[in-house]
Amino acid sequence: MTITLQNIGRRFNRDWIFRGIDYTFNIGESYAILGPNGSGKSTLFQVVNGSLSPSVGVISYNFDGANIEAENIFQKLSLAAPYLELIEEFTLSEMIDFHFKFKAYKAGMDKDAVVDVLNMRNNANKLIRYFSSGMKQRLKLALAFCSDTPILMLDEPTSNLDAQGVEWYLSLVEKFALNRLTIICSNQPHEYSFCGHELNISDYKS
Repeated sequence: MTITLQNIGRRFNRDWIFRGIDYTFNIGESYAILGPNGSGKSTLFQVVNGSLSPSVGVISYNFDGANIEAENIFQKLSLAAPYLELIEEFTLSEMIDFHFKFKAYKAGMDKDAVVDVLNMRNNANKLIRYFSSGMKQRLKLALAFCSDTPILMLDEPTSNLDAQGVEWYLSLVEKFALNRLTIICSNQPHEYSFCGHELNISDYKS
């Protein structure tokens, strides 16, 4: 799996958020998209995952030698981000069932295993609307990590997590990020310290 950016730029009205990005993301590697708040990290993150189109440039996706159209790349990726909402009318059990209608479980995983990863056995039938912000963030992360996709994309993964939650997140990285193309959008070193590559959005300001 490779994602290739060629002269990628995105602007808002007449102002360029970033431009001139040439970069390749490869399977089995981990990448951090870095920059201060408001710099455009999440915008680039959304361009890379196909939910936003670049204003200029070409982005291409290749899986096992075959090109994938941007509108279909969602089938190959799992993501978690603060702005992605859970269905709060669902219970935890129903949310897991719903998510895995669209994604396959990673090998050895099923609904019970995901609940165990979350350590939420006592909350399986609780409505998500009554979850704390930290519980919701854990659920978003668990769904992404436990899905069998070649691409794993996480935007501000430890938002709303306490110190214990950060350790839990890093344990998921060790267990579930191996052999995937992992992209972390962050400005918190503890979220991306394991990444082997860094792309700083500030290097692509006009």
